[in-house]
Amino acid sequence: MKPARRPIADTTWLAGQILVAMPGMTDPRFAQSVVFICAHTAEGAMGLVLNRPLRRPEFAEVLEQLGIGPLPPARPLRMGAGGPVDSGRGFVLHSSDWSVSDSMAVDDHYSLTASLDVLRAIAAGGGPEQAFLAMGYAGWESNQLDREILDNAWLSVPADAAIVYDADVKTKWTRALAKLRVNPAMLSAAAGRA
Repeated sequence: MKPARRPIADTTWLAGQILVAMPGMTDPRFAQSVVFICAHTAEGAMGLVLNRPLRRPEFAEVLEQLGIGPLPPARPLRMGAGGPVDSGRGFVLHSSDWSVSDSMAVDDHYSLTASLDVLRAIAAGGGPEQAFLAMGYAGWESNQLDREILDNAWLSVPADAAIVYDADVKTKWTRALAKLRVNPAMLSAAAGRA
């Protein structure tokens, strides 16, 4: 018997949430990862891994490749590997205090922009107050993420700006779990259902 689908009105329930990989995550690309969910619909889900820093390129190198100035930029921008899909494309997750016509509002606090406008604004010293540039993204097909959650691969927690934007990537996983008052040592890799 096929599991019932949630009505369309309820399918955005994970947008604006953070997923925290459980210890039993077998996919090495997502082990101990923290993922901000940008969209979650009946067609699938899209998110950005927050705790996989990029050593290269640096923000100034990206701007130089794209012909965006000034160089060096007036503001730095933290960058990371957002996921295994489309890793040559950049996505800027940012505070909702700034947007352009191409920006997608995730919720009242977060927006996503994939156009060069946001990079130009940040390089010039403007743009959103807080931002993170992810190269690539994590994607799930219809109902795939729901199944992974039922299989005990992920926990979800409310997003907060410190976990989303700060540069302390080594502690993001444990800090995200702490929001749920969960000690990582007490987590089991095995799923169970009553």
